[in-house]
Amino acid sequence: MPDLLIELLSEEIPARMQARASADLKKLVTDGLVEAGLTYASAEAFATPRRLALTVEGLSAESPTVTEERKGPRVDAPEKALEGFLRSTGLTRDQLEARDAGKGQVWFASITKAGRPAAEIVAEVLESAIRNFPWPKSMRWGAGNLRWVRPLHSILCTLTDEAGTSTVPLEVDGIAAADTTAGHRFLAPGRFAVRGFDDYAAALKRAHVILDPKERAEAIWHDATNMAFARGLEVVEDRGLLAEVAGLVEWPVVLMGEIGADFLGLPPEVLKTSMKEHQKFFSVRNPKSGRIECFVTVANMVTEDNGATILAGNQKVLAARLSDAKFFWENDLRMAKAGMGDWLDALDNVTFHNKLGSQKTRIDRIAALAREIAPMVGADQALAEKAAQVAKADLSSEMVYEFPELQGKMGRYYAEAAGLAPEVAAAAEEHYSPLGPSDSVPTAPVSVAVALADKLDTLTGFWAIDEKPTGSKDPFALRRAALGVIRLVLTNGLRLNLDRLIDAQILRHKIEPASDREEALCKALLGEIAHHGVFGGAVRAMIDQIEGDAPEWIEKVTEHSPDTSDDLVGFFHDRLKVHLRDEGLRHDVIDACLSMPSRDDLALVVKRARALSDFLGTEDGENLLQGFKRANNILTQAEEADGVSYEFGPDRKFAESDEERALFDALDRAEGAISSAIEAEDFASAMGAMASLRAPIDAFFEAVQVNTDNQIVRRNRLNLLHRIREICLQAADLTRIEG
Repeated sequence: MPDLLIELLSEEIPARMQARASADLKKLVTDGLVEAGLTYASAEAFATPRRLALTVEGLSAESPTVTEERKGPRVDAPEKALEGFLRSTGLTRDQLEARDAGKGQVWFASITKAGRPAAEIVAEVLESAIRNFPWPKSMRWGAGNLRWVRPLHSILCTLTDEAGTSTVPLEVDGIAAADTTAGHRFLAPGRFAVRGFDDYAAALKRAHVILDPKERAEAIWHDATNMAFARGLEVVEDRGLLAEVAGLVEWPVVLMGEIGADFLGLPPEVLKTSMKEHQKFFSVRNPKSGRIECFVTVANMVTEDNGATILAGNQKVLAARLSDAKFFWENDLRMAKAGMGDWLDALDNVTFHNKLGSQKTRIDRIAALAREIAPMVGADQALAEKAAQVAKADLSSEMVYEFPELQGKMGRYYAEAAGLAPEVAAAAEEHYSPLGPSDSVPTAPVSVAVALADKLDTLTGFWAIDEKPTGSKDPFALRRAALGVIRLVLTNGLRLNLDRLIDAQILRHKIEPASDREEALCKALLGEIAHHGVFGGAVRAMIDQIEGDAPEWIEKVTEHSPDTSDDLVGFFHDRLKVHLRDEGLRHDVIDACLSMPSRDDLALVVKRARALSDFLGTEDGENLLQGFKRANNILTQAEEADGVSYEFGPDRKFAESDEERALFDALDRAEGAISSAIEAEDFASAMGAMASLRAPIDAFFEAVQVNTDNQIVRRNRLNLLHRIREICLQAADLTRIEG
């Protein structure tokens, strides 16, 4: 069985495209080979800046001969139908067979397709793959029609077996396949023949090309860390940058240089970001001081002076880049020490969204909400409000304009320079977090208050203008914002009534006070809503006490519909289910808890769901669930058949058996225990009390016929089943549990 080797040599492929391109080459070729009838043992693809390579081992020597039977028209069908069938099969009438198909005679064709040699199939499949390659961007060059990411120079395509290596006959746009390749562009530019993959990989290495991107990355990291260690330093790990740099060189040569003394005072984040974004340099840190003092660059060339010239050029360019960064830093520090007022005023001219106003307007809303959230999370109201007011001021700074990814980090430095409280400075950086499922979650109360306010304002704003995520589209990252709120709540154990906060913030988006008096009234009213709900008595009392003409926007409060906030709370519930899936909590268990009161208190929902999940994982829990479902089903069927609800208290005097009386006693004991435990939010104890009902319920159904002929006893037993249902439903809606 031959082994297939393919290489497509071109001008430099962008590093960001290489991993996907190698995977696409493997899929296109192997899928095409299998579809044509060939099998293979294994396949592996590789990429360097100038080439894509694929090795397929254990390929079939030829495709098998196959016979296909195809059903045609009826024998008495019109002549044109038969002619069309004959054309599609390539047969003549005398090669067809008439058979009885139940509703008359039908023509059948038996088509035999002879097997083909692997080389013929490989040529077709590879040509199709090259011509239809899914590059994100491609180009044409010269007089040909082929589109490729960069000009394609050569195609290597060989089959190797015991008899030797043969070139697959193939030509694409004037480029004929051969058994030769070229090494490093400068260190070994000549072409050479190869025989099989092992010879190919070894020959490339002799020609200063490391084929495997993982091997290149490991070589870079090994050399860089050794150089840093020798000087008592450490390389700042950046796996993304490492993969990118490994895609820029075929023969990595690691060099280390020093950062000029004038720039060592810049924040580490500035140095790291500037060197990474502009120069693709790794940062090298002094572990004792935490300062970034050196850099690592990776050349694609071995030089006689051991890279001294390359390093000098890089240091010169880096100095120019860092001079700009230093200028931005010093300018920004002056603005920060002046109070950041000009930055905040500038945000009034920056549109957040055309339907949601400017960044300044948004900051005012976030600050108002952060003040209301502060006491709920144990934060100082004044500090939370101040932190929200300045948290996004760095968006106007020159440094963040140049490096947007530094927003928040620079905000912390500028808040410290302005002499603001440490909690305020920390919130400027931390309020963006968590940005994803693996990002750290703020725990400092002021940071938590601002982070929640920021994310809730984003969500309520887009819900208010009906710009919700649809399908896979989420242009404003609202799913991420909702997950951020969930993680903030659960990590910090926060007990929040989300619907109240959501109602208050939705109204903030809709209300525009026209005077200072209205502004004060609005602030007080929305604060009351955030704490007690939009339909609470305190809110109505405040509205009734308004002296003089009430502002027009009061109608928006009194006529506020909970539909929008309910829909957003439902969105949180959907994200909560996804978040808890990794914990092993089933969706039906969470649904059973979401049907209970305080469904917007996410911490309470999760606490209840974990206890219910643990309970259902026990034998008692599983059996009690079956007993509950049996009781509920019998009761539901009887109520539907009789047209009445059996909700009256059962009377013990009508009990006819010891098992029935034992169930009365067990329900009396469990009801109080379950109610007390749930009131104390001790759901584990509540589930334990429910477990005590398992045996008496099982014994009751074993010994008692509910639908007896005695109608008084029957009604009493149905009322007893209703009591079972009501007691069990105190903990969770067990009707939603599947199975």
